[in-house]
Order: sequence, then structure tokens, then C-alpha cells
Amino acid sequence: MNTSPAEAPSLTGRRPTSFMLACGLAAVLLMWTVNYIVAKIALAHLDLLTLIAFRFEIAGAVMLGIYLARKRRMALQRRHVGIFAWLVFFGVIVNQGLFTAGLNYSTTSHSVIIVAIDPILILVLARAMGIESLSAGKIVGMGLAFAGIVLLEVEQGPHVHSPLLMGDLITLGGAIGFSIYAVLAKRVTPDYDAVALNTFNLVGAAIVFLPVAIHQAIRLDWRGVAWQGWAGLLYMALFTSVLAYLTFYWALRHMEPSRVAVINYLQPVLVILLASAFLAEHPSRHLLTGTVFVLAGVYLAERGARIV
Repeated sequence: MNTSPAEAPSLTGRRPTSFMLACGLAAVLLMWTVNYIVAKIALAHLDLLTLIAFRFEIAGAVMLGIYLARKRRMALQRRHVGIFAWLVFFGVIVNQGLFTAGLNYSTTSHSVIIVAIDPILILVLARAMGIESLSAGKIVGMGLAFAGIVLLEVEQGPHVHSPLLMGDLITLGGAIGFSIYAVLAKRVTPDYDAVALNTFNLVGAAIVFLPVAIHQAIRLDWRGVAWQGWAGLLYMALFTSVLAYLTFYWALRHMEPSRVAVINYLQPVLVILLASAFLAEHPSRHLLTGTVFVLAGVYLAERGARIV
């Protein structure tokens, strides 16, 4: 789903071949792209709160099992407890939670374009914190990206009358959460590998949402949920939250961030194509034009930039 500029330590000491890295990156792109379609289908069979809470519980349990199965485990340092509390909140609860909530009210095509501006949001945050300068190219890129978002919103008429506005604003909130996470994560990623980082984040989210998950489990009509709902839940927990993130950090460790960033440009195109094929979300002229603006803006803003 989302990408991070922070480099996590490798899961293995040897550098994989270029073919293996390409396959890994392709797998991440596929998993995060399919996640949009799967999530939309799952939301038709499971209520929003149940899907979010159960996803965190399953993902947290799986990551904890992976973490405990390792012979050499990186322990959580006491001095990092506070920063990980913020990483859990912004990187998992806000980012992944609001992504799902926004998708419940919007379309997959709108969601993926809004998520695509994450690098722009990270740049804005880094600039506000005084750790990134703005060039003319970055400013133009930011302007193009936000103009593309405006095109999406005026597609259905004035903003206040847009049926997609609420979902898009929720998705934007999730994207902002990820941008904050990406900046904060830079403080701890040199000290933890991908397994430890994902474990602490997902287990933290699972603890926070445990009361919600128990409440939803008690009131849920288990027999009334179709298999598509359960399949979508498992996919989002196991593939999107666990496997995709581990593979992404593994690839990022051995590749230039600029090469890994190709996901940012390919994912919107693929999601729009899949949404048209499986969800009957046919792209409009506003959507296609907005997509071009956003991707061009992100490219200009990222070009030559070293964000966080």
C-alpha cells in the first residue's frame, strides 16, 4: 500500500541478485495493488470496525510469531518506547486504519491517487521541521500534485456536494499519518531490522485494538459473513501488513530509494486498471487527468530530493 523512505537493516547478510530484487519489488507492487481491490470487496461483507480490528489482531499475532521464532532477536530498547508509541499510532492505526475507512466511502481509484502524494506530504513535513529545503522544481511539483487532487474532487461537482469527499478526506488523513510516521521512523530504523520494526508496530496496534476486537467478535454474526469477507481480511493481514512490508524493507536495503520508488508511479495505473476490470469503476477524464498531474508532480518534487 504505502512506501517509506527509511532504510531498515537487512534480513540476511548477503546481497541478493538483481533478479531476486526485481522479483521482490514486483511482488510488493502486486500485493499492495491487489490490496485496494481486496479491501473494497471485504468491506462489502464485513463492517468497517470489524475489518480494521481483526486485521490488526491477526497481523500482530503473525508478526509476533515470526519475531519469537528467530534465534537472534532485537529487543525493544527502553529509550525508544515513546517513539514506538507514536510510530504505532501514526504508522499503523492512523495510516492503515484510515486507509481502510476512507476506502469504505470512496473509490479505489480516488484512494490510490491520494495515497500517491505521500512523498509530497513527507516533503512538506520535512520542510516544516527544517530538515528539507524547497527548490523551484519541488514547489512546481507540489503544485501539480495538489492540482491533480483538486481535479478529482471537482469531478462530482462542488466540494460540499461530492459524495466521495468524506472518503477522500479520511484517506488523506491516513496519508498524512504515514508521512509523520516516515519522518519519525528515521530516528529508530538504524537500530532495528525489518522484523523487529514491523513486530513492535503491529503488536502495539493489536494491543490498542484488542478491546475493540473482542467487542466486535461478541456482536458479530459469524455465519452471516461470506467467504469473500474472511478471505479479504486474511489477505490484508497476512500479505499487505506482514509479507509486503517485510519484502519492501528487504528490497530497500539493497536498492537505491529512487529505484524502489517506481512503486509510487506504477501502482496508481495498475489499481485503476484492476478497479475497472473487477469493480466496474470506469475511469473518467477528470480521474485520468488528475492522475497525470499527481504523478508528474510527485516526480518533479522527488527528483534530486533527499527526503528525511
